[in-house]
Amino acid sequence: MDKLTLISTALFLTADILAIVSLILPDWIVSEVGGDTRFGLLRSCLAIYGRDSHCFTPKLHTEWTLALICIVGGCVCVTTTVVLFVISNWNQSVISSARWFGFAAMVQYCLAAVIFPMGFTVDAIGGQPYQLPSSHQVGISYIFFVLSLWITVISELFAGKVCMPHF
Repeated sequence: MDKLTLISTALFLTADILAIVSLILPDWIVSEVGGDTRFGLLRSCLAIYGRDSHCFTPKLHTEWTLALICIVGGCVCVTTTVVLFVISNWNQSVISSARWFGFAAMVQYCLAAVIFPMGFTVDAIGGQPYQLPSSHQVGISYIFFVLSLWITVISELFAGKVCMPHF
């Protein structure tokens, strides 16, 4: 495996791990008004006035459901990309397919990044599309997801260099 393929594989793997961690953690939107409230795509947690935290699976609105579908699809594409890059050690013809799966992941992550903020209108948050109220902030999960998106874009740039013909 040449250096660019190795770098691209490592970056894609890092992006995949960050995206999966962002889905697991319930810290997409956080608030400390009236207790500790943490909204996530797979799990949300509430702790009212210092009591024990209660976590549950939220009923997602359409926007967040679409964002979740895009992120999961992106994770599948990134995982496929990493596997294909590893296979490319023995079969060079899969590198082009790996690049296309990486591109598909990038598109899905970008769609999720555009769709997710539309869901700030949920009753529990009370914001407007793309505008959180001052009582809420984005949490570490959202930051991990955006970081995953950027690393995927950078990985795709490296993968493009790998797939370019060498003259």
